[in-house]
Amino acid sequence: MRIAVMVSGHGRGSNMQAIIDACRNGTADATVSLVLGVREEAPAMARAREQGIATLVVRPHGDGVAYAAQLLEALGVQSIGLICLAGYMRLLPEEVVRAYRGRILNVHPGLLPLFGGKGMFGEHVHRAVLESGMKVSGCTVHMVDEVYDHGPIVLQRTVPVEEDDTPETLAARVLLQEHAAYAHAVALFAAGRLALSGGRVRIEPERTMEPGG
Repeated sequence: MRIAVMVSGHGRGSNMQAIIDACRNGTADATVSLVLGVREEAPAMARAREQGIATLVVRPHGDGVAYAAQLLEALGVQSIGLICLAGYMRLLPEEVVRAYRGRILNVHPGLLPLFGGKGMFGEHVHRAVLESGMKVSGCTVHMVDEVYDHGPIVLQRTVPVEEDDTPETLAARVLLQEHAAYAHAVALFAAGRLALSGGRVRIEPERTMEPGG
């Protein structure tokens, strides 16, 4: 299975790297074939190029229709089977969501449906968690739909919120779980173990080889 990772203009690409590593170490039966970004100089784009992965800059412009068309063309040329958003801060064009429904994953640094939506990313999420008095936080891998942080949940992992936490210390602890959860979700998708039904994702049991099969 061929994966395209979509990144932001400023992210370091650590979640992208977790996906690349999962593919290369055999955890996920897939390959990261393309990294799509909005800025050539973005750290994540440089990180991908250093590892020999094809990169392409597609800048959002106009009413979004041309941007969507360019994305769909790039994804089609590479025969992409799964899109992974890794720090991609925009709402994905509806045309792309429709074409790849059920085949787009995103990781969010909070326990959705809490602390999600437009403007809720990075430090904003962790600060909101601390201000709420929550005793746990974590991350969510979900399938992407037309609304920010709204699609069906695939996996969640939790971490405790410590009494002396700052947004930075909480973010560091959550990020480790993001890497693990995203790699696991990609592996499950590649193995055909994610079943979408009625707006919910069910994880199918691992297939075992029948005796003599």
